[in-house]
Amino acid sequence: MSVAFVTGSGGLIGSEAVRHFAGLGLDVVGIDNDMRQEFFGAEASTAWNVRRLTDELGSAYSHHSIDIRDRDALAKLFARYGRDIAVVIHTAAQPSHDWAVRDPFTDFDVNAGGTLNVLQNVREHCIEAPVIHCSTNKVYGDRPNSLPYVELETRWEIEPGHPYEQGIREDMSIDSSLHSIFGASKVAADVMVQEYGRYFDMRTACFRGGTLTGPAHSATELHGFLGYVMRANMERRTYKIYGWQGKQVRDAIHSSDVVSAFEAFFRNPRSAAVYNLGGGRHSNTSMREAITLAEQITGQEMISEYVEANRVGDHKWWVGSNEAFQADYPDWKQVYDVPMIMREIHEANVDKWVPGA
Repeated sequence: MSVAFVTGSGGLIGSEAVRHFAGLGLDVVGIDNDMRQEFFGAEASTAWNVRRLTDELGSAYSHHSIDIRDRDALAKLFARYGRDIAVVIHTAAQPSHDWAVRDPFTDFDVNAGGTLNVLQNVREHCIEAPVIHCSTNKVYGDRPNSLPYVELETRWEIEPGHPYEQGIREDMSIDSSLHSIFGASKVAADVMVQEYGRYFDMRTACFRGGTLTGPAHSATELHGFLGYVMRANMERRTYKIYGWQGKQVRDAIHSSDVVSAFEAFFRNPRSAAVYNLGGGRHSNTSMREAITLAEQITGQEMISEYVEANRVGDHKWWVGSNEAFQADYPDWKQVYDVPMIMREIHEANVDKWVPGA
């Protein structure tokens, strides 16, 4: 048998990967111990998603409630499947700037230590399996904020004619910038994935995602931008806008488009690959624009509060370039843009995200 091994299988990208690779005919082994609930509270639990995967996929999906910091448990599971493992998709992480400051040890142990645990197990048990790692654009720290911007009515934009006008490329330095504690732990993981690719000649890829999104997100204030914009509007919560006049820009990529990129790499893997992966110029929005779109979709005005200080390490403008990935995988195409994504999030949660829920 051929096995897809997915960490963080109850999360947004993990659950999308489970369905996608099961659809390709692979047996899927998922690990997720619902630490998202521990990080962000009951509303962020991924348990509902795990139940749905189990119900939908039956024997094609095997779930294991394992902590990626637990080396012994992880090693036993890798040893059980061994060289039947055809691909490893590593999405498990602590994903929040704000949470990381509260407990830097846990943040680093999960993000950096957990990634090392995965890599070493692949090296020992299934070295031919490509390793697909969900990294983040936060590895660039706040360096994007040093780019020249112009202020428009609803957003910040990069100065016309700048080399990054069509999106920030992987040649941006990750050095001499403020990363946040979360960003630093993700840098450590990112570099380790590259190192295992180069040092041990393993097939690895770091996908430095922008805003990864979709209806499977257990959206909460500290993580899940577009999902939480929709949730706040639908549940009549007060949405807090942190700094930059609410004009900060994010590119947004649907989980389905992310996982189709994973499949492309799986079918033709490289060693120590690094790719920015996001909505790019095809799919991006400012916070103000996203709020307006949510209001148009629901017909309800957003309740909001402006906080002058921006979040530490936050990006004033992030539109990533997918040029490097598309050069290596020219058949990959994006399907979703921001309006499509937000309408889908609304439709998927219209009976769940209601006032007083």
